[in-house]
Amino acid sequence: MPRAYRVLLLLLCAIVLTACHRGLVKRVSEPAVSLQQVTVGTDGRWQVELRLQNYSSIPMRFEDIDLAVTVAGQDAGPLRATPGYTIGPEAADVVGVNFTPSANARMAVAGALASGQPLPYTLKGTVRATPEDQSVRSFELDMHSSLSAAPGLAGVLR
Repeated sequence: MPRAYRVLLLLLCAIVLTACHRGLVKRVSEPAVSLQQVTVGTDGRWQVELRLQNYSSIPMRFEDIDLAVTVAGQDAGPLRATPGYTIGPEAADVVGVNFTPSANARMAVAGALASGQPLPYTLKGTVRATPEDQSVRSFELDMHSSLSAAPGLAGVLR
């Protein structure tokens, strides 16, 4: 096959492939929320750093977070936040929330910090987020994980 035909065939294939392209696929996936860090204050309240993870292919604005927190099987109470953060596609960000836990949850965290053992936790509830150019959606969350004492940082679990 002459060289000119090969080049022409290659150009034709490139044009056909370009014509088939439909642009960016806008995929909305369920976001995730987890505890990135918990810092226990001297007054017993916690400074909670929530990690907000956007798995979608488009930016999402995190409107409201309403979660029931359980640590080591103990109900810690409701955690509510209205971050108003827009997080890019397949990216994450952290939002700080002040939290007043139940007495039983305080004891569970104190025990984990004293013993150096991991602290299992559960976040269960609703995350409301708005995908770019769409309306607000509610996503149900049921997250199970654990935190460990941060070496060299008193009162910090990560």
